Amino acid sequence: MATLNELLENFHDIACSPKKQLNAYLKQGKKVVACVPVYTPGELIHSMGLVPMGAWGADIELKESKRYFPAFICSIMQSILELGIRGEYKGISAIVIPSLCDSLKCLGQNWKYAVKDISFIPMTYPQNRKPESGKEFTKASYERVIRDLEAATGEKFSEDSLAKSNEIYNEHNAAMRKLTEVLEQHPSITAVQRRDIFKSAHFMLKEEHTALVSQLIEALSQVEEKKSKIKVITTGILADSDGLLKIFDEHGLQIAADDVAHESRQYRTDVNLELEPLEGLADKFSRMDHCSVLFDPEKKRAGYIVDLAKKYKAKGVVVLLTKFCDPEEFDYVMVKKACAEAGIPIIQIEVDRQMVNYEQAGTMMEAFIDML
Repeated sequence: MATLNELLENFHDIACSPKKQLNAYLKQGKKVVACVPVYTPGELIHSMGLVPMGAWGADIELKESKRYFPAFICSIMQSILELGIRGEYKGISAIVIPSLCDSLKCLGQNWKYAVKDISFIPMTYPQNRKPESGKEFTKASYERVIRDLEAATGEKFSEDSLAKSNEIYNEHNAAMRKLTEVLEQHPSITAVQRRDIFKSAHFMLKEEHTALVSQLIEALSQVEEKKSKIKVITTGILADSDGLLKIFDEHGLQIAADDVAHESRQYRTDVNLELEPLEGLADKFSRMDHCSVLFDPEKKRAGYIVDLAKKYKAKGVVVLLTKFCDPEEFDYVMVKKACAEAGIPIIQIEVDRQMVNYEQAGTMMEAFIDML
């Protein structure tokens, strides 16, 4: 079995080289479908023999995409389109873009005109997802995606294959949830290394990533920890910048757990395998909660974050607020209030795909640590 350092290096290579991963799958004769955040039906894509690959943008200079977007829009969306225009997604068969926020709706429409050689497949989710009518709407949307995928890739859908994919994704969810518990006991794992483990999952077939995670959990069980750090909880859409994450390690902070859309939010909810496969997938979406882009009139996410901090005995909450993300900005008010009522220190740090200097964030973190 690979050593701990070898596994961490492997996760890092995969997380930092999505183009290499893409080309490797294409060389194997596989067809790849890009999955835009925050939620796309990966199980469905996987079941058709396709490789679902996350497309969350990159820290790059924006040029061409500025012709399609105003400056005051999420840089994740802008950088996804920029990569598409530059040809970085060359080789993929289609891109699935959900419609869970206004920026995502704009991205889908702009993609049709800016990147004509890659099929755009819309995934229209209902905001009222919990009633039976909402589940039926989600199922109908999945059926629409199936037809579009069949047209774009030539592959065929079957309920039996989806049943197997649902099982594979449930197994991966369980592995990632277990990993969170294990990593909390290992403060020696840096914030960047933790990011690598979660980020790499977006670029791999889930069964392959589950195997690596299982090896990592086994390797960590052989490590005796002697150090301790100040535990915090992170929350937000994305926590991907090395410059930002290194601040945690430089100041002796450990991310004990997260409520980050790019990370743990992906693995909270399993498919009910007792239902028909496609109905189970629609039912899964109806049960997803505690996320800024999911309709939540009671704003239960705020309480969820407080409970998460208490569960992991975190000293504080770090809100990584994606610049120009309206859903996250609306939620912050409730999150801050809930943390204040619970006596949990909270800090907000604005993040952006265009940021290269995190000195101000470092200064803010120093003040936050003094508070802790």
